Amino acid sequence: MAPWCPAESTKPVFVGIFGAIVGGFAVSALFFLLSFSSLTAPALPFPAVTTTTNLTALSTPSLPETMYNRPIWKPPPPGSRMPSPRAFRLTRDMVRARARDGVIIVTFGNYAFMDFILTWVHHLTGLGLDNLLVGAMDTKLLRELYLRGVPVFDMGSRMDTEDAGWGSPAFHKMGREKVLLINELLPFGYDLLMCDTDMVWLKNPLPYLARYPHADLLTSSDQVIPTVTDDSLENWRQVTGAYNIGIFHWRPTEPAKRLAKEWKDLVLSDDKIWDQNAFNDLVHKVFGQPVQGEDDLVYSYDGKLKLGVLPASIFCSGHTYFVQGMHQQLRLEPYAVHTTFQYAGTEGKRHRLREAMLFFDQPPYYDSPGGFLSFKPNIPKKLLLDGAHTVESHFQLVNYQMKQIRTALAVASLLKRTLVMPPLWCRLDRMWFGHPGVLEGTMTRQPFLCPMDHVFEVHIMLKDLPEEEFGAHIDFREYSFLENPSLPKQVKESFLEVQLCDGDSTSCSTANGTNEHRPLLLPRNSTEQTLLNVFSSYKNVKVIQFSSMVDAFRGFTDAAVETRFRNRVKRYTGIWCCVELREIGHIYYDMYWDEKPGWKPHPPLTREEDHPPLS
Repeated sequence: MAPWCPAESTKPVFVGIFGAIVGGFAVSALFFLLSFSSLTAPALPFPAVTTTTNLTALSTPSLPETMYNRPIWKPPPPGSRMPSPRAFRLTRDMVRARARDGVIIVTFGNYAFMDFILTWVHHLTGLGLDNLLVGAMDTKLLRELYLRGVPVFDMGSRMDTEDAGWGSPAFHKMGREKVLLINELLPFGYDLLMCDTDMVWLKNPLPYLARYPHADLLTSSDQVIPTVTDDSLENWRQVTGAYNIGIFHWRPTEPAKRLAKEWKDLVLSDDKIWDQNAFNDLVHKVFGQPVQGEDDLVYSYDGKLKLGVLPASIFCSGHTYFVQGMHQQLRLEPYAVHTTFQYAGTEGKRHRLREAMLFFDQPPYYDSPGGFLSFKPNIPKKLLLDGAHTVESHFQLVNYQMKQIRTALAVASLLKRTLVMPPLWCRLDRMWFGHPGVLEGTMTRQPFLCPMDHVFEVHIMLKDLPEEEFGAHIDFREYSFLENPSLPKQVKESFLEVQLCDGDSTSCSTANGTNEHRPLLLPRNSTEQTLLNVFSSYKNVKVIQFSSMVDAFRGFTDAAVETRFRNRVKRYTGIWCCVELREIGHIYYDMYWDEKPGWKPHPPLTREEDHPPLS
């Protein structure tokens, strides 16, 4: 996670933890005893993995198949019973059954992150890797993963199945569980590649990690300024970003074990300590002596632990991948992307992976019953490319796009279709602190294609707001949706192009109809009734694409409907952050900026003014 956010946690008491674990196993046992009935495995949520490696062949051929060595995605036999709780305990034998060449890849989470975990597993198996294990923090996730053929163990956490928001007590509990898990795994004697669930693997990392056999620890970081331009480790002398514990590789050496133990003792001793801050503090206790003959490694922690920093250009953060596109500019092939540096919680992470077509959704996501609405964004060159990159020019560019999106949301709401968002262009980056527009030394280009959460509150847009106050929910998809290979044939081939035209022209008439070679003509500033009448004939068309949304819709005729729609979309926009050297430096985006004469992008002057523009 990015280092600028505040962190809060709750202080664990060792005796309490021990009691919770014992009690947890009792609850777990009861859950599984109640589950001792015949099981039917659910259908796999993803298409079959296509890979050059036969995953079945990767399981140990000389041993009978067990739940430990069963090929991934192979569910348990039909009619079989759920194994006992003891079978899911993390043991050396379980790790031995799954490890390959002395390496085990591990992630963990609760049921709220199951789609992230399945995506994580899918990417690894697609790369021909099956030496992985998933720790389940609740019994619901454990059961679901087992039924899907994912190798899973019970962490005994008894965690709630809901999302653990950043900085919440549940979030910090997950952090402490990670530290405990590392301490449990290292004594088994295997190299450990520990990952958060909100990252995906794009390339097999094991050959890269093997290039540094003497490193006790290789860690990712929040570094946003490149220190190297090839695929070598970062120059640790120049790294200023925090070491990020979302991706790191441990070898079971004595220095690594000592670090893990002290880290565990530290996070269990004080509820105010964030696990990542504690890790950074410990590795910097002794720091700065290069390893002789391996200058890209540094002695750290106790002066004996050999540490390397994975390059952020190819072990990417949410900034180096989604904002800078550093790997593209340096012509490098990325190994991983971690969805840090984003602004809409778990929903924002999911949406970013969807924008990059890296998230694996189930088939219904790609075929909404009401069909889809898309449009080609219209952006004048002067707004996108001309003049200096300032706060004013940034807001002019974003506001121009926002007005079109507002119209598209209204049309989508009227036609009961799912809106495919357009790509968003920004001139300025977004951070948690004041900056000059883009961070000095980064490779951020201006303008750049910015993630949706830079402007829109993705998590709010997905909420089920009360219809009596906010109107009907408006579903949406990421801008790359129609290019996703997972889009089914019946959606791709059911397409209607709509061309806006001048209503005074004799040729501009919906009565002209359309065919597969010509678009449907629609007068600009069409009324609600016109849109309903015209598109009632195309309810079975999966994708309707407008040539533009500029002046496409005159507005709702019913004042109550208009009010509810406004109440909803006013909450969709977020902030840009931040102007330098200001106590309040953020500026609110305003969905109805064009209705406020003289509107200017200025930060709130007082705390009383510091609120979203909902009026």
